[in-house]
Amino acid sequence: MDRYISVKDLEDGALELLPKAVRDYYKSGATEEYTLAENRRAFQRLRIRPKCMIGVLNYNLSTTVLGETVTMPVGISPTAMQRMAHPDGEVANVKAAEAAGVIYTLSTMASSSIEEVAKAAPNAIKWFQLYVSCDRQITKELVLRAEKAGYKALALTVDTPTLGIRRADIRNKFTLPPHSRLANFDNLLTAKIHDSVDHRALYNHTSDLIDKTLTWDVVKWLKSITKLPIVAKGILRGDDAVKAVEAGCAGILVSNHGARQLDGVPATIEALPEIIDAVKEYDIEVFMDGGVTTGTDVYKALALGAKMVFVGRPALWGLAVGAQEGVQHMLSILRNELECTLQIAGTPTVADITKDMVRHESAYSRL
Repeated sequence: MDRYISVKDLEDGALELLPKAVRDYYKSGATEEYTLAENRRAFQRLRIRPKCMIGVLNYNLSTTVLGETVTMPVGISPTAMQRMAHPDGEVANVKAAEAAGVIYTLSTMASSSIEEVAKAAPNAIKWFQLYVSCDRQITKELVLRAEKAGYKALALTVDTPTLGIRRADIRNKFTLPPHSRLANFDNLLTAKIHDSVDHRALYNHTSDLIDKTLTWDVVKWLKSITKLPIVAKGILRGDDAVKAVEAGCAGILVSNHGARQLDGVPATIEALPEIIDAVKEYDIEVFMDGGVTTGTDVYKALALGAKMVFVGRPALWGLAVGAQEGVQHMLSILRNELECTLQIAGTPTVADITKDMVRHESAYSRL
């Protein structure tokens, strides 16, 4: 792992190793991929304003998220079918999160089951990402399985009435690889996809699982069947954030789905301040994902009000190059960079990172 000294190094290494169809599936975004690029570029337009001579004796990255203590404000986002990146897939990923003391989020469309992941890392703080199915019994069974297995929260995806257009997958005729499975569903669904001659079988069956008719009333229904806190994942507007809170959500994850759903939407770091402002009178925790690749990215998101950030693709890159060790190395890179940033910026603890620590580049380009 020593040759990978940045998340970008891990990305480059992973892209060299992965088969083309898998590589393109993981790294691509919707249509023109403008938002995919903006997710990163938007961070570069923010400037950190360090405080000098404040006497840094100790520093502390730990924080609490929905009542759980984590060692740093970085968690792992849900990404589908991780066994395509490495045979150990989600199991290696959650073990890395457990070792690092951070949150791991399992995808509904995982290639390792709810129970397999729970057994692999019983002490990890685990969330379950949920797509609500047209068949509510399927959804109910998933939720109850996650609760029984010790997951701590549901990340309810709210931005996916249908799957986005990903041109790389269309060109590659991407489908579920023969060695992979949708482990949270019965074997019949995987068999249908594998046996189909239609290369769009994975897309079609996945789309059929997602209920297009969802409204915020679904939160009330979920709260009637589980005690798990619900985090609304995919919010980009302040008014939607308020609706999520009023519906009963315990958290908001500002996300554009890794820029995989709708091209032309804001970068998540651009949308974050609007959401923070909209819910400032509520007792709600706000998180974000999208475009985070460095410790300074994490710092900027915290300064703009995020309680924690999540990373998806960086975990896949670590997984591809080194299984559990690779994901742990990715997390250690972000930890080291964030520790360094806290000290040099003059903010020894996460609580010290306030809004005045960051300004948009336009504040420095008026002359």
